[in-house]
Amino acid sequence: MSIWWSLHLRREAASVPLARRLLIGTMETAGVDPDISYDLCVALSEACANAVEHGGTAPDGTPQAYRVTAYLDGEKCHIEVADSGPGFRTARRTPRTAPSDAEHGRGLGLIEELADHVQFGNKPDRGGAVVSFDKVLKWRENAPLLAV
Repeated sequence: MSIWWSLHLRREAASVPLARRLLIGTMETAGVDPDISYDLCVALSEACANAVEHGGTAPDGTPQAYRVTAYLDGEKCHIEVADSGPGFRTARRTPRTAPSDAEHGRGLGLIEELADHVQFGNKPDRGGAVVSFDKVLKWRENAPLLAV
């Protein structure tokens, strides 16, 4: 059994907790270990916050939407957040360390620390950034997803 979902969200701050709650609810229901769930929810929040802050605007100046896709199966969770902004300056970024008191600049590094495999890139068609990451899942005893 696997679980897959995709959201098309408005580029506004209120969308970040919505995506996070859907992910945490899915993982709790499926029986994912709470520590793994927490790591993935923090990483998702950072990726969504980046999409909200840096995503594109329509010609009339209104913020464009961004997309969150998550896939859970028996061994891993894969999450992708894509926006319509200018994208990353380079497809491969080098990790940077922001000062501990900085208000910005730590999100992508945090995602790299919390996930097992991370990719930062740009959409080939219309532009925009894509942040995708995977994490190997651990399960609670008698997890519903494993029982099927």
